[in-house]
Amino acid sequence: MTMQESGEMYLETILTLSEKNGNVRSIDIASEMNFSKPSVSRAVKKLKEDGYILVDAGGLITLTPKGKKIAETIYERHTVLSDLLISIGVSPKTAAEDACRIEHVISEETFNVIKKKIKK
Repeated sequence: MTMQESGEMYLETILTLSEKNGNVRSIDIASEMNFSKPSVSRAVKKLKEDGYILVDAGGLITLTPKGKKIAETIYERHTVLSDLLISIGVSPKTAAEDACRIEHVISEETFNVIKKKIKK
């Protein structure tokens, strides 16, 4: 099963929030992504059912190993693509927005070639 773009975005957001704040709750995700609490609740329920996250009794959300792997992959793509776009003259704001769209559709082959070229 391939994950939908929205699921990837949630996992990436959970990863970045957990690195920034330590604890992550649904309200933090809603605030960060500018989504409604009901939308986030549905997504959290689905991610939990599919084994990407754990939610404890206090509502704290953590990534499972499989969720963390996807989140780290998407975050790496976002960072590399943003940096590439900025390096060729795109404004940081536009670079981040465009990287966010590209990161979900770029093939692994293309991304790996871009990564290799950047490291040279």
